[in-house]
Amino acid sequence: MSKLAVCVYCGSRAGVSPAFAAAARAMGTAIGQRGWTLVYGGGGIGLMGTLADAALAAGAQAVGVIPRALMQRELGHTGLTELCVVETMHERKRLMAERSDIFVALPGGIGTFEELFEVWSWRQLSYHDKPLGLLNVAGYYDALLAFMAQTVAQGFVAAAHRDLLQVGDSPDVLLDRLRELARASTLADDYRRI
Repeated sequence: MSKLAVCVYCGSRAGVSPAFAAAARAMGTAIGQRGWTLVYGGGGIGLMGTLADAALAAGAQAVGVIPRALMQRELGHTGLTELCVVETMHERKRLMAERSDIFVALPGGIGTFEELFEVWSWRQLSYHDKPLGLLNVAGYYDALLAFMAQTVAQGFVAAAHRDLLQVGDSPDVLLDRLRELARASTLADDYRRI
């Protein structure tokens, strides 16, 4: 398993800190330098556009999946290796999941959180065993990680399920860790059961 497809969830906005765009560029570059494929939401603006541009510049194949209704709002990226236009958000998320070996979340908003938690819950329920990562840029996810510790302390989430999410602040280190976990994956994917 040397050539992986990495699904990256991130904001269609750039955010306030320049560190967010720098991290998106670094993630795209790291994916391209490994000869891997980027799978993402297909937008050409915000962190999504920065990520895709960096991945393409570093030689990655870049696959975008975007609902028709968001083509104008998120300005569907026209320079991708492949842009899949689907009808619904459910189709978008299913196709992104099916075409990926690893999932990573960068800073983002409600959509990013929803996508991350969905694949995390699928992993918890053994619908897949693909590794999950969170790039915690400039402490962006510190409060979320503290809240997840609270869910464990209060008995709603098992520590083993919380620990399915690999957390790091370096794209290179995080991707290397996820690659090793992907090599150990054994479950057959069955997103049709979702």
